[in-house]
Amino acid sequence: MAQGFAAAYSLDCDEVLDVLKERETLGSTGFGRGVAMPHARMDAVEEPLAMLIHLDRDVDFDAADGIPVRLVMGLISPTDAGAQHLHALAAMSRLTRDERVLHRLFDSKSEEELFAIIANSGLREAA
Repeated sequence: MAQGFAAAYSLDCDEVLDVLKERETLGSTGFGRGVAMPHARMDAVEEPLAMLIHLDRDVDFDAADGIPVRLVMGLISPTDAGAQHLHALAAMSRLTRDERVLHRLFDSKSEEELFAIIANSGLREAA
């Protein structure tokens, strides 16, 4: 996830990894139902940045429901983006609660398909 944020948004990979790890020490961001939502705030960004990764295999993420993770929805927000950060997380959460959308995300076969699902869900305006 850190490498993806670094490459896509020209961020320092080590800094992204550090803030994500720091947040994870507070408790797992394994959301449940096969989804994790690692998120953090950092000074180096000016607006919320998101990333969606469809993993090739399930990964144990210490989610409360014990279900291994297949989708990772990441969010990096500016340090001072309190409400905006929470609204983006809430929108991501709503997306995964829609059973049809969640199954379409799990079943997607390409980045283009993932993008189309997100674009048609209204999540793009969340952050």
